[in-house]
Amino acid sequence: MAKITLGGTKTNTVGNLPEVGTQAPDFHLVRKDMKDVTLANYHGQKVIMNIYPSIDTGICAMSTSKFNQEASKLSNTRIICVSKDLPFALNRYCEAEGIDNLDNLTNFRDGGDFGKNYGVEIVDGAFAGLNARAIVVVDEEGKVSYTELVPEVGQEPNY
Repeated sequence: MAKITLGGTKTNTVGNLPEVGTQAPDFHLVRKDMKDVTLANYHGQKVIMNIYPSIDTGICAMSTSKFNQEASKLSNTRIICVSKDLPFALNRYCEAEGIDNLDNLTNFRDGGDFGKNYGVEIVDGAFAGLNARAIVVVDEEGKVSYTELVPEVGQEPNY
């Protein structure tokens, strides 16, 4: 269990982020067109996961826009944003903001597996059940090469 804060109030996640050097846990996420995506869809590419509570909050939207700008500069790298938002909300945001260089995905129907396997599900407080803000980078072989659990949910990640 990792400790974070939400507006300065202490809260906890279900576990810890995967350790650097370990195989990244597989996932079953949903794209904004309702199609399923797994880690295997990104095999042979670096993957930067921008994990957050909801696209409808300021910092989450800001990080998505920032990563969208950076995505076009990276070779053999795919950036994915992961929240528990419904695909309709993700689609609405992406269309309104011109987000087209990354994949906005949701773990809304995976039974909590993503949040548990990646240690990001918030277990108490106002955001219980949502994802904590975190960054996980996976190399071309599927191994975790970097992680960051942002200590305050309302703080931007280290881009």
